[in-house]
Amino acid sequence: MVGRFPETLRRPRGQFPEYIRRSNLSDTRLGKFLVFPIGFLRVCALGGILVLALGAPAPTSAEPRSPEGSPEGRAAKAFQHSDYDQVTRLYLEQASKGNTGNLPSSLLRMATISYIRLGRSEEALTLYKRLMPGGTPEDRPLLRELAWGMVSGHVRDPQEHVRASAYTVLGELRTPAVVPLLEDGLLDTSVMVRAKAAEALGRYGKPTKTSHLLRLLDDPSPSVRMAAMTALGELGVRTAQERLTPLTRGQDGAEPIFAAAALVRLGHEDMLTDILNAATFPEPEIRMAALGVLGRLRRPNTLSVLSQAVYDPEASVRAFAAGALGEFGHPNTTAPLTHAIGDENPRVRSIAAASLGRLGGAHVRQLLQPLRKDADDLVRASAIEGLVRSGEPDILLVAADLAKHPAPMVRATVAQGIGVPGHRPALGLLEQLLRDQHPQPRLASARALGRIGPLSISLLVKGLEDSDAAVRVAAAGSLLMVIDGPRQGKAP
Repeated sequence: MVGRFPETLRRPRGQFPEYIRRSNLSDTRLGKFLVFPIGFLRVCALGGILVLALGAPAPTSAEPRSPEGSPEGRAAKAFQHSDYDQVTRLYLEQASKGNTGNLPSSLLRMATISYIRLGRSEEALTLYKRLMPGGTPEDRPLLRELAWGMVSGHVRDPQEHVRASAYTVLGELRTPAVVPLLEDGLLDTSVMVRAKAAEALGRYGKPTKTSHLLRLLDDPSPSVRMAAMTALGELGVRTAQERLTPLTRGQDGAEPIFAAAALVRLGHEDMLTDILNAATFPEPEIRMAALGVLGRLRRPNTLSVLSQAVYDPEASVRAFAAGALGEFGHPNTTAPLTHAIGDENPRVRSIAAASLGRLGGAHVRQLLQPLRKDADDLVRASAIEGLVRSGEPDILLVAADLAKHPAPMVRATVAQGIGVPGHRPALGLLEQLLRDQHPQPRLASARALGRIGPLSISLLVKGLEDSDAAVRVAAAGSLLMVIDGPRQGKAP
């Protein structure tokens, strides 16, 4: 049985491609204030090599012991001593003789795990496929180890967008194992990665080494500083109050709003007044920041301000208000979101449709049905999730039509919309989108398959072979969530 808790090392670090930058619902200005938000694991350095110390698989009665002098026996001895390089050399030695089809499964398994622990997950995948040919039930413990190796092995990838994909996955798992990796991410050269890591630590919900987050209050990037403020508030770090209080005064921009929100989480409800006032400031970006914070705070007495913001003269602010109402997630948001889906701006309508869809219920289905014929294809795609959740009979036909749309963003939105838990009918279309020529729909499809559940495992294994490392990491993250089930998204 493969052990459960890997110990992970880091590897070397490097502009987000367009599909990564545009994969979020928010536009560039909105994304400025939306920082996208994981089992026991230690991070240690050993010559820069990634070692996943999960423990050797215990021999079973079905696997007879090999003579010590045989290649398999020598590999077992090397494996026992954690000499993974020697295991792979012995495997390659036997494979070079041209008898790969007759190699013992125990040797293939040891070589697969050795490649994982050496940080060579792509080579491990090749052996895994040989060990588990098509039609064979997946070896979930081994597949889990492979998936974790693929995620943790890319936290120091030279490409920034790949690291961002890895930290997105870590932020979704929310378990103790990922904390050391997230803390490592706080030191990343990428502003986006540092911000993702900070917010993920806050969403984890338990105290960590808060000194790391406190240091980020001096980060050169405003978005990182704001993410650190949010995390400190969510973690309830009361020692941060002395640092946060001065930040609510005498500064321009959105930072005072985020500092005030952190203090609200720390028990200073009076700071809500400052945030509510900011929602009426003349600068659109300040209003957007205030609305975003109010959406995440979810205080009932602030809902009226969020609702009124869907009438703002600036389309970007109305769009942000629609997104904040979706995050607020209260039935009383239905009325303002109903207004927003009739907005003249398609961006506002698309975000409002997505927010409304997450509320669920028969009344939502009736509200979203007219959007099936919206003049804007992105709006139509954004309404799909709500219609799937509410049981719209032929919505997959609409989705299949939009899945052929020339714009990758529309195809990606379709994938996101049909990825509803247990929605088996969506598997065929998601498989098609997983083979899309553009990586953005493939990335969205890999994430959507993770939400569907165990039915998607075979497709996600195919996703591990994607030509884009960010998609491979997303598929691996979905596998971890599917294999572990809904048990708080445990990581290895």
